Amino acid sequence: MTVSQLVSVTDSAARRIAFLMQQDGGGDAALRVAVNGGGCSGFRYDFTFDDARQPDDLVIEKDGAVVLIDSMSQLYLAGAQIDFVEDVIGSSFQIQNPNASSSCGCGTSFSI
Repeated sequence: MTVSQLVSVTDSAARRIAFLMQQDGGGDAALRVAVNGGGCSGFRYDFTFDDARQPDDLVIEKDGAVVLIDSMSQLYLAGAQIDFVEDVIGSSFQIQNPNASSSCGCGTSFSI
């Protein structure tokens, strides 16, 4: 399975990640996307900057953006798309996850 089949990053998300990486000093920091227990639906998405790549990380590079996903989170994110959306109520990273059977109203937690 290729990286693009596992998790994809939209052009909008890649632009925003690259911008944030540059604002962070342009070092080795990458956006880490993780799935953790918690949230109102059972699991939640966490977005952090991390400069420590782990051997089992999935590394996605697109247009100057780097996304890291640990091996456990990869299981929950298979086939997902990471997007960055800007609208009248704000802007945020959003994940379109085909594995989620339901999600909360804010979109940051889900169940399988």
